[in-house]
Amino acid sequence: MESSKSKKSYKELIKNYIFLVIGCFITAFASNCILKPSGLSTSGITGLSIVIENITGINYTYIYYLFTIIILIATFILIGKEEIMKIIMLSILYPTLLFLLQRFDVKVVLNDTFLVVVFFSLFYGLGVGIVLRLGYSYGGTDTIAKLLQKKVLPFINISNILLVLDGLILIFSGFALGIKVALYGLVMQFLFTKVVDYVMFGFGTELYKHEIISDKYQEISEYIMTNLKRGVTLIDVTGAYTNTKKIKLCCVCSPKQSVDIRRYLSDIDSKAYVEVLPVRNVWGLGNRFKKIDEE
Repeated sequence: MESSKSKKSYKELIKNYIFLVIGCFITAFASNCILKPSGLSTSGITGLSIVIENITGINYTYIYYLFTIIILIATFILIGKEEIMKIIMLSILYPTLLFLLQRFDVKVVLNDTFLVVVFFSLFYGLGVGIVLRLGYSYGGTDTIAKLLQKKVLPFINISNILLVLDGLILIFSGFALGIKVALYGLVMQFLFTKVVDYVMFGFGTELYKHEIISDKYQEISEYIMTNLKRGVTLIDVTGAYTNTKKIKLCCVCSPKQSVDIRRYLSDIDSKAYVEVLPVRNVWGLGNRFKKIDEE
């Protein structure tokens, strides 16, 4: 029985690695073969590396390697070994694929810039979505945002910090490559973010309600409130069959945060009972919520 379980987990691991390589390859293809030949840039470390290449003449894959090494060291020092293991594989794999694709000199050149924006966003969003769905991280601006939130700006949501970082990179690209490049980068940011959400959760809602019953509700609540900056409601419930009193934890969050919650639960309490419900809309104060008096 134990052997069959380990065999299954080994096959699952191999499957995940295959999809991880596929996701990284699609992302590298989008950046190297669609975006860069058209003279455009995007947000994140990829976009920043492309801008710096245009200024210095240094190959952007080398610049990307340098950034990832710096981010890895900072992550190890400030957060620890556990967090660095989540990004170290992609920090090596993704820039390596960027470098290899450059050797083949494959270019998808389109005469219409808007088509370039659409094609890049579709491929890039697909690749990033596959990687995030597997629970990995590229170790780019999302990791920098996490470092800043943990050590410098604990009172600000990670998503807001990430938005500012990507915005600054787009502004920098505007000064270096022109305002049109920055504006196209802004459109790409919007499009591929939507594609990422669709890949991870399908063509549906952008908010999910979680109802969690677990003996470790205090730790789970602390994680959601501290790490995800989401509100939590605790409700007393009673099981009809056992007549046992329990605490039910409720929260509403984004698709990406839903993945984070599931990953956290798999580590802390894999036997927790969880209901994930799509939410059409939320009125109130919060990220992706609508104000009650909003038109």
